[in-house]
Amino acid sequence: MKLIIQIPCYNEAETLEIALNDLPRHIDGIDTIEYLIVNDGSCDDTVKVARRLGVHYVVNFTKNRGLAKGFMAGLDACLRNGADIIVNTDADNQYCGDDIETIVRPILEGKSDIVIGERPIDHTEHFSPLKKKLQHFGSWVVRRVSKSDIPDAPSGFRAFSREAALRLNVTNEYTYTLETIVQAGRERIPMTSVPIHTNGELRPSRLFNSMLGYVKKSMLTILRAYVLYKPLTFFTVLGSIPFGLGVILGIRFLVFLFQGHSAGHIQSLILASTLLMMGFMTYVVGILSDTIAAERKILEDVQYHARKADYAAAKIEEEEEPNRKIS
Repeated sequence: MKLIIQIPCYNEAETLEIALNDLPRHIDGIDTIEYLIVNDGSCDDTVKVARRLGVHYVVNFTKNRGLAKGFMAGLDACLRNGADIIVNTDADNQYCGDDIETIVRPILEGKSDIVIGERPIDHTEHFSPLKKKLQHFGSWVVRRVSKSDIPDAPSGFRAFSREAALRLNVTNEYTYTLETIVQAGRERIPMTSVPIHTNGELRPSRLFNSMLGYVKKSMLTILRAYVLYKPLTFFTVLGSIPFGLGVILGIRFLVFLFQGHSAGHIQSLILASTLLMMGFMTYVVGILSDTIAAERKILEDVQYHARKADYAAAKIEEEEEPNRKIS
């Protein structure tokens, strides 16, 4: 059983050593623990520090591509290098390395395929009162959209089984944390949460420049993920608004028509017709989007089998390597 711990990095030369030194070297039930960093276009000595400290794999981006792209690139690299379990943590040592054993345990016991660390948000000193409320609100929205019970959706400290990693596919460019929960919830990938600890803040968050920007990007990410996985429901609800208003105005016009007073209400008939047409066209968009979503599921299945083939090839190569050395 191989565990690969991946760490997204962007100019983390000052904090990476602290994070790496905190990682576990042994976990019961795990045969091999390896480390991988995703160098997201760093301009400092992040890679040099990683190499010096014995990081096994480095995924390099020549320019900064964002957390979501880095996460997926790291996931693919972990799979190609034979990971049975993948843990994602941060380079700023926000999460305690000792808790890695806690989040992989449900996977080792076969109880879950995705485990998300639940931070003590209300007791985290460097979180402002506003940020705490927004974290709770955002997690509540994600729970509603994904039909899951994950209490800390923005947490980046999480573990994935090989099967879950093969299934995941992040399409937004902001962050993987919210979309992966929505996807896992909608596709019924076994998912759970465990309490974890956090360390003190070493540097400010780089994920957002302002609280307003964080809220805006998070809500757009959640909405986009919902539209991606439930387009027919979304566009049906959206189309019902103009369609319903059109029906009301149409009935109103008919009432005046039967009363013989329709002459002064032609504008209502025109508006009703326009609203009904808008609602109908929105329904059509929903049907087309649902068809596209079905095709996307086929492509995701193809991607799943391609990743699985990569993993199998990596496993075979890993098993053959000792034989080559012996011969």
